[in-house]
Amino acid sequence: MKYLIYHLLSFLFFCLFLLPITSNAQGVTTGSMSGLVKDDQGEPLPGATIQAVHTPSGTQYNMVTQPNGRYTISGMRTGGPYQVTVSFIGFEPKVFENISLRLGQRYVLNVEMDDEGIELDGVLIEGRKDPLLNDEKTGASTTISREAITTMPTLSRSVQDFTRLTPQSSGESFAGQDPKAINFSLDGSVFNNSFGLTGSIPGAPTESTPISLEAIEEIQVNIAPYDVTQGGFTGAAINAITRSGDNEMRGSAFVNNRNQRFVGTNARGSEVITEDFNVQQYGFRLGGPIIKNKLFFFISAESERRSDPNSPFIAAASGREGANVTRVQKSDMDELRGFLNNNFGYDPGEYEDYNLPTISDKFLIKLDYNISDNHKISARFNTLLSSRERPVARTSLGFGGRNQNLFSLNFQNSNYLLNDDIYSGIIELQSNFGGKFSNELRFGLTSNRNSRTWGGGDFPMVDILEGGRNYISFGTDLLSPNRGLDSDTWQIQNNFTAYLSNHTVTAGLNFEYFDFRYTFTPTFFGHYVYNSLDDFYRDVAGEEVELRRFQRQYSALPGGEIPTANTQAYIASAYVQDEINVTNNLKVTLGLRLDVPFYGQTAERNLAAENLDFRKPDGEPITIRTDRLPEPQFMWSPRLGFNWDVLGNRNFQVRGGTGLFSGRPIYINISNMVNTNGVLQGQIREDNTTNFPFNPDVNAYIPSNGGAPDTYDLAYIDPGFRNPQVWRSNIGIDKDLFGGLVGTFEAIYTQQVSDLLFYDSNLRPSTRNLSGPDDRPLYGFGDEENRLNQNITNAVVLDNTNQGYSYSLTFQLQKNFNNGLHAMAAYNYAVAKNMVDGNTQHFLSYENIASVRGSNYPELGFSLDDQRHRLISSIGYRKEYAKNLATSISLFYELRNQGVESYVYNTDINGDQIVGNDLLFVPTQAQLNEMQFEPLTVNGNTFSAADQRAAFNQFIEQDAHLRSRRGMYALRNGVQFPVVGRLDLSFMQEFFLDIKGKRNTIQVRADIFNFTNLINNNWGVGQIITNETPIGIINIDPVTNIPTYQLNPSNGALVSESFTRTANIGDVWQMQLGLRYIFN
Repeated sequence: MKYLIYHLLSFLFFCLFLLPITSNAQGVTTGSMSGLVKDDQGEPLPGATIQAVHTPSGTQYNMVTQPNGRYTISGMRTGGPYQVTVSFIGFEPKVFENISLRLGQRYVLNVEMDDEGIELDGVLIEGRKDPLLNDEKTGASTTISREAITTMPTLSRSVQDFTRLTPQSSGESFAGQDPKAINFSLDGSVFNNSFGLTGSIPGAPTESTPISLEAIEEIQVNIAPYDVTQGGFTGAAINAITRSGDNEMRGSAFVNNRNQRFVGTNARGSEVITEDFNVQQYGFRLGGPIIKNKLFFFISAESERRSDPNSPFIAAASGREGANVTRVQKSDMDELRGFLNNNFGYDPGEYEDYNLPTISDKFLIKLDYNISDNHKISARFNTLLSSRERPVARTSLGFGGRNQNLFSLNFQNSNYLLNDDIYSGIIELQSNFGGKFSNELRFGLTSNRNSRTWGGGDFPMVDILEGGRNYISFGTDLLSPNRGLDSDTWQIQNNFTAYLSNHTVTAGLNFEYFDFRYTFTPTFFGHYVYNSLDDFYRDVAGEEVELRRFQRQYSALPGGEIPTANTQAYIASAYVQDEINVTNNLKVTLGLRLDVPFYGQTAERNLAAENLDFRKPDGEPITIRTDRLPEPQFMWSPRLGFNWDVLGNRNFQVRGGTGLFSGRPIYINISNMVNTNGVLQGQIREDNTTNFPFNPDVNAYIPSNGGAPDTYDLAYIDPGFRNPQVWRSNIGIDKDLFGGLVGTFEAIYTQQVSDLLFYDSNLRPSTRNLSGPDDRPLYGFGDEENRLNQNITNAVVLDNTNQGYSYSLTFQLQKNFNNGLHAMAAYNYAVAKNMVDGNTQHFLSYENIASVRGSNYPELGFSLDDQRHRLISSIGYRKEYAKNLATSISLFYELRNQGVESYVYNTDINGDQIVGNDLLFVPTQAQLNEMQFEPLTVNGNTFSAADQRAAFNQFIEQDAHLRSRRGMYALRNGVQFPVVGRLDLSFMQEFFLDIKGKRNTIQVRADIFNFTNLINNNWGVGQIITNETPIGIINIDPVTNIPTYQLNPSNGALVSESFTRTANIGDVWQMQLGLRYIFN
């Protein structure tokens, strides 16, 4: 196999450099134009000349028609206006003006020439600007213009504020797929957060935008592009292209600001307490000619300084009232802080009323050079330097709930400062050869440097529980010690296109190399979990106290060297497609893409692990070779797309296609195997133990033999693991209903071909079951019972499944008016199901999979990204008046389900040592009467078994999901939150100044999110689930296996309603004010 791969790659690179040095690429960066030139008798005119001039820059594109009269010009600058001149000997030239091109779309210009002998009043023709119906579109896609980017409401100035115009989107998820299943490209070059620590777009760790909106020309979202030059995704391909300079010196400078004074305080009668915060954004752009008509520059810079409140939650004390008062007592927090200072010299920091700072600076420079009419080259470099203080990780690692909420508080020095820097560059050469061939060559590099620091010095993490739930946390964040990531992404791509009569044939190669150097040492400073605050004090005093859990990892390398995992991943791709003009109104695209992912063998071998007994969930034994990353796999992606202009006048088109789409894995899942192999790190974890009295030394309890860990975790990837792949089909109908109002119906179906699946190969099979209607398997209640190998904590295997699907139905109306008004409305109904929600960071995140039989046996369930209902509308209007004034208003409305949730038990009922992942059994009335309940005392009130049965029955009956599941198990993510509607508004007032004959503009702007809440505080207020763990099992009889239940109170009372109104900053209006100066 290695021999085959070596020669395959050699052949690919050989072909890459043999190809003449453009067409569509993995990330499209240009527009195009095509059409048919014929005489007044309808006969094609071969050899007619087409000259297209981008008038702002003087950039020219020349083409001659083929023997059938057809022509195609590719690699054209987006935007405009263009002037197109069509000429042929013996015929009157025709000139078309004010033509604008859109990113990734083909402008169709069919021309009928008139004989020179015919007297004409004029030959100047106004170009058509409506891009809604075009023959380039096959699958679902959305193009976001510069105008929309400039006018749509935005607070964060992020790409996500604009991709929400895609009806099939839900946050960063598209078509019901994992948010990290997208391919985000900048100027056609890979610009993903490929490692997958947070978010899908660079800058997500510090909540920063990686590139200024000042620098973006257009954005395109493709969900089902049947063009095989696009790959690397199973969700959506998002491509943003940057602006370029032209023959005029143009620029702009701006400043935006928002703070707590621009935030509402009333959400449906509930007070919203907003601590002081401040967000200030400022930047500029400048572009123009270096050599007129030849060489252009563009630069932009933007900074953001923000200070956000850590949390609205405060500790409970006399005189404190309100929705933000937690159950945590202020006296406990103050006493504990003093105790830590006095006994250990450790100051855990503040616990309320402090802010989290963010610093974000970004810069971009771009050069465009017209070498000739046929060859053009561009180069772009951009950088982001950012940092943000982030709250302590909520990750369970067996327990959850850490962080500020109604039940728990943490001290500030458990937070961490995250530093995230990005450097990216690309060079692109576009060439045209005699009108018959074109080529695009692109080379890109993106580097990311990510690290963490924290305050207070190094200290073990301590979680204090109260009633089995997190109460207070202090110490260094569990996941932060030594943590850092250096990553480099290299890409080289070439696409060659030949225009052959009715065929446009494209062949291309793409090669990507990912180099990740990741240091991840969770619990490296130790982690102590106490059942109560009193237990902690007694432990420090020297009494023997049983910890709920102790865990720590440590270096197994000589001298305690900090382990770093180096993961090297490669994807070699080749593709070919034929775009066939079957008739003048039917175009069919046939293509085949091959992606071959493979890995550098950088993992260490653990000989001891190879001799241990590990099992698949079905009992089949497996051997874990920790040094063998997945074998190369051939990922074939055939695709078929079509576009049918039904009436031949581009007023009614039917389009669609079907095909396979291959994505990239979340590379942190690959790095987990390199990092977690029992060779680099060892681990200690014991539950209900007295063996580890508290010790503030972060090096305490490291085994004396150092390099030979007694216990450890293993992360392993099945040798046959395949990158994510889906089969996607869609059908779309676009119709000009009347007066330019375009109606669209879109249906998309996605079937998983290879999705992610996790299981713990060290989990001993179940030997008994619960008694009663809930007869789920039990795995024991201690390491001696549920581990196959007692020295292995977990041995998590990453595998594949083909189970999972999603579908969506979209209805859309849109119209561009001639008076400056444009409007769009769309409704999307969708369902998404999968086996595992893939948005994980750590291999143990598989523990969060809600299931009946345990995480090793997940069932097909609703996805975390199951966005059932979504209605959106966008309206924009601009009016110039009184010679020197203009007013613009832009509205965006969204009505959608706010999310999904699973009902689970609040305890580990099946003994697999994972808390909060066991789906609830919903009893019938008869079954409920048979359930045993332990009396419950809350705030001095005791609830008998009968009281709890009645309360639980009432809760089931008022909940739509639970009521429908009586006698069965609740479904994973089966609870759909109620819908909420919110309207965002942007208002701009412009004042024009005439300076030396040029229009300059002063612009005053207000962006208001959740604008309707400003009008009526009952509007735009969301809801959240009151308690997703309404009941728990507190005991299981070891002989009869009969469980004893107890309700889980919420806010001091038995839960009675599924949802409660939220009252936070997202439920009230927010406003940002801006001032801008524009010169041309």
